[in-house]
Amino acid sequence: MENRTLHTGTVAVIGNGPVGQTTALLLARWGIRVIVLDARPHRDPIGSKALCQQRDILDIWESVGVGQKVAEEGVSLSVSRTFHRDTELFSLSYTDKGYSPFPPFVNISQTRTEELLDGAITAQSLIDVRWGHEVINIDQDANGVRLECATADGTRTVEVEYCVMATGSRSSALRRQLGVSFNGRSFEDKFLICDIRADLPDWAQERRFHFDPEWNPGRQVLIHPCPDSTFRIDWQVPGDFDLDQATANGDLDRRVRQIIGDTDYDIVWCSLYRFHARLVDRMRVGRVLLAGDCAHIVAPFGGRGLNSGVSDAENAAWKLAFVLRGWSDESLLDTYELERRAAALENLDVTSGTMEFLVPQSDQQRDHRTAVLEAAHSDAAARSQVDSGRLSEPFWYTDSPLTTPSTVHPAEGRPPKGDLPRPAPGVLMPDAPVRVAGSDAGNLRALCRDGVLVLAGAGVDTDRLRATVLDAVRVPVRLHRIDAIDADGRLARALDARVDEVWIVRPDGHIAAAVPADDVAVVREAVRTAVAARGSRVVCEVAATTA
Repeated sequence: MENRTLHTGTVAVIGNGPVGQTTALLLARWGIRVIVLDARPHRDPIGSKALCQQRDILDIWESVGVGQKVAEEGVSLSVSRTFHRDTELFSLSYTDKGYSPFPPFVNISQTRTEELLDGAITAQSLIDVRWGHEVINIDQDANGVRLECATADGTRTVEVEYCVMATGSRSSALRRQLGVSFNGRSFEDKFLICDIRADLPDWAQERRFHFDPEWNPGRQVLIHPCPDSTFRIDWQVPGDFDLDQATANGDLDRRVRQIIGDTDYDIVWCSLYRFHARLVDRMRVGRVLLAGDCAHIVAPFGGRGLNSGVSDAENAAWKLAFVLRGWSDESLLDTYELERRAAALENLDVTSGTMEFLVPQSDQQRDHRTAVLEAAHSDAAARSQVDSGRLSEPFWYTDSPLTTPSTVHPAEGRPPKGDLPRPAPGVLMPDAPVRVAGSDAGNLRALCRDGVLVLAGAGVDTDRLRATVLDAVRVPVRLHRIDAIDADGRLARALDARVDEVWIVRPDGHIAAAVPADDVAVVREAVRTAVAARGSRVVCEVAATTA
């Protein structure tokens, strides 16, 4: 017997992991009703899994009341050490050269992250979570999406306006239904991951990466600190490694002892898996958007998996909300695919390069790696070529149709590690302390997430600017003069803004434009372009390319 329910003005999120949870919370923040569907009967603890969260992701989570909690409970990394055999090659300190209420990186288990997000969802009346709903069929037409769900009580059909698939990498059946390919490659070697609880105070805030240690010759070991005196150890192991056998014959205990010595320890969680590098050919299929591991999977070195998925969630949520509320043209959803698939391609390129260094696929790659590691003992230039994972960083939407390029503030190349990029259209707006009357926002990023943020130089006629912006778009707008909200001068220094300029910032904090205030037509078109307002000249050319 089929039970069918129509939900107008509602988005379905398939998958109740961190990406799905974030998507639902952000949509609800925009006042959109959400139904979360998950095949599992309930949430299962999964160990550390995706454990390294970048500060800009914490900033997204803070907009739904979770970021500070994650930061407080997590371990803030202070240094990353890289070793070759028994020699430390170099170390990297994690320093914040800008302003942010969050540390550069925080380690916390995915299990605990999901619990904190669940708490926020429970408090949100616009989110309806339905466990035990396995989506087995997706149909759509010009009016909405029809989802058939297998449940313990029979088939349930849920009809909504749009759908976000955040079902993880094992989503082949639904991807096939949508006609979406998931091309890429898999690496032969496996990785053994083990969370242990032990008293190792010297490692409490250190990431330690070992190339070719004597206790794992020819391969790598990565050690990450986690809360509650827990440490995650990743061993690269042969493709035929058997975890059950290693546990039974004492090999797992031997591996742990080779690292921590005689220190007492308990195993909290253990897993074995093979790394993949894959990307869908499309991230939008009509009214269905694909996000997170459902759309792209990368090697975890650098923490680019979950961090990238949460950025997918934010990008999808504000664009779906703007379309559903009639503020933007539906072409805005095409920019989701353009922007986030480009981000996935960058992540694939970075992580695949790391994996080729960690797990050489040819004699030439193997010889290169050996030469670099040997030279790195004494050569600083060689050390810069040692690749143990380039840590996660926000993608730049410099080529997006929502971005108005600037010759005065052009986007430059990636700065040295630890430095902030120079602000420019397409780049994420740097954070800074602000003072705004009648607002709880104490930092700039909090102002960005309520709509379009318009920042004016000290010489701009704000009354005229306000009239221009409000005539151009029908979206929530905050307009402030930079010198009026700049709490300590950091914002002005970071932007290097001219007194006659207008900076337009998207709801996800990315700069959309920096244009002269006296050209009304340019200001009008830039703000309309930033949100694909109805009738704007945003043109999306979506090209399906393989990874």
